[in-house]
Amino acid sequence: MTGYAAVQGPLQGAQAHGGGMLGLELRSVNSRFLDLSLRLPDELRQAEPALRELIGRQLKRGKVELRASLESAGSQTPAAPSARTLEQLRQLQEAVQAQLPTAAPLTVAEVLRLSEPATQPAPQLQAQTLELARQALQQLADARQREGARLADLLRERTGQLRALAQQAAPLIPMLVEQQKKRFLERWADAMALTDSGASTQAAQERALTEATAFAIRIDVAEELGRLGSHLEEVDALLSGGGELGKRLDFLIQELHREANTLGSKSATLELTRISVDMKVLIEQMREQVQNIE
Repeated sequence: MTGYAAVQGPLQGAQAHGGGMLGLELRSVNSRFLDLSLRLPDELRQAEPALRELIGRQLKRGKVELRASLESAGSQTPAAPSARTLEQLRQLQEAVQAQLPTAAPLTVAEVLRLSEPATQPAPQLQAQTLELARQALQQLADARQREGARLADLLRERTGQLRALAQQAAPLIPMLVEQQKKRFLERWADAMALTDSGASTQAAQERALTEATAFAIRIDVAEELGRLGSHLEEVDALLSGGGELGKRLDFLIQELHREANTLGSKSATLELTRISVDMKVLIEQMREQVQNIE
């Protein structure tokens, strides 16, 4: 499900990090599985495993992106590198250019960057990052809950439409069987009138009725409609119960699609074929939405 959350707070250990703010943005878009992407500044790289574990415990589905930023309180003048550091950089540059004559010389920005001492993130900064991540996850959960309620209403609307189509299909079968039975009897009566075989009219009628019965068995979809109704009841029950139900809904959608396919394969009228197609359209709409539910 989709969702967005953004939190920020004053940097802890302001002396070590020059003051400023730590901000986190958490975005989630629809995806069948959990696809987690983290965009962190170098100062927070060590927090990545803990962040992945924290998010993985909270979210099961969605393409999720966490973006962290460190914002300074104001422009800061970098410290001037020592003469010893500059001499070391000059020697390294000469050694590189001796082997690679076409290598470009270091720029001022590169010298300043290479002169910065390697620093480890303060423990309180990592702890603060995890705390802000928990707050962002709570905001995201609230947003996804609202999205989930909307999806549940949409799915209930679709199950209601499927029940209406099933009610349309149910009376078509007895009518079709009766029509086919009369058609078989008429065919046999016409055939007996044109033949001099002397065959028994009663036997011909019995054979026609047998053919009609076999036809009725082939096109009977009462069992499929019954299973479809049971699956729809289970979908509604899951939506009312809440919790992690995405995978169970996935399975039920597959079963609904199977029943609609069977209904179409047994169709003996254009009306029943139309009902089957309409069912499959609704079920496909449900399938697309269900993949977004945890």
